[in-house]
Amino acid sequence: MIVVVWGVSGCGKSTIGKQLAEQLGCQFYDADDFHPESNIAKMRDGIPLTDDDRWPWLDDIAAMLRALLQRKHSAVLACSALRAVYRNRLNIDEDQVKFVQLRGDFELIAGRLASREHEFMNSNLLQSQFDTLEVCADDLHVDIEGDPDAICQSIQDLLRQL
Repeated sequence: MIVVVWGVSGCGKSTIGKQLAEQLGCQFYDADDFHPESNIAKMRDGIPLTDDDRWPWLDDIAAMLRALLQRKHSAVLACSALRAVYRNRLNIDEDQVKFVQLRGDFELIAGRLASREHEFMNSNLLQSQFDTLEVCADDLHVDIEGDPDAICQSIQDLLRQL
């Protein structure tokens, strides 16, 4: 199984994803590592990515997920995947790829972003991410106000219910 932990920047995708992967005994991947330099430069400059910027990036990630599933490897992927079409692009096998949104309000996440440094994510992009965010009623989601242990436990509980 592949678990895609998704949400806006600052919601804890990398932190939770790494901890969840460790608990599940599988590999962790960060979608940020797949961005081409042109995307990174735009984000550093505070310029939101367009769909044309995202499609090749998402296709590279989907190819990696396909390869993992073909080898019967489990993994956790941290990925923004803010729009349903982005998640659909990554959902190469709905029985094996599960999406879990990390949810928090703008003020909480803005506060987190203010207290950290990211290699290239400009905190000025947070509003554009909330504007882009599409939530589906059927999506699995957990609230990010708890500590990482509680959040990971909530995710594991949700996955067991599937």
